[in-house]
Amino acid sequence: MANEKKITMTQQGYDELVKELQWREGEERERIKNDIVVARGFGDLSENAEYDAARNAQAENEARILKLKYDIEHAEVYDASKAVRGVIDIGSTVKVRDEVAGEDLTYRIVGSNEADIISGKISDQSPVGAALIGHKKGDTVTGTVEASGYTFTYRILSVSRD
Repeated sequence: MANEKKITMTQQGYDELVKELQWREGEERERIKNDIVVARGFGDLSENAEYDAARNAQAENEARILKLKYDIEHAEVYDASKAVRGVIDIGSTVKVRDEVAGEDLTYRIVGSNEADIISGKISDQSPVGAALIGHKKGDTVTGTVEASGYTFTYRILSVSRD
């Protein structure tokens, strides 16, 4: 157990995991339990689609609870007080200029389990996130996303912390 890997995340990411766990163990678990009780009232369980759906939802919820507990137990919340002002690290919001496409992009660097590209959150371990870490405003960063072969050149326009 001593060599289990820690999961680096922001304080916000950690707080969201704890909040989701509380919801799943409380309100969601109770809702699913009630759905099972109602579905049992529909009769023969062997041909009861509502009962099957409720039991599947229960299994999915319990699996998610286990995953959340694991992630919380192995969480290592990044200490933002140790960050150097103006230098990109976990928790930084970075505005860059894509020199190839000619457009401005904004990313928030987060731990790998918090990444959500649609929300502009990229992992510190992703090719772009890893390339940006340690740089500051005015630097130009280049890199390649091996999976797609995409090559990027970003000029850093600003770095901030929430």
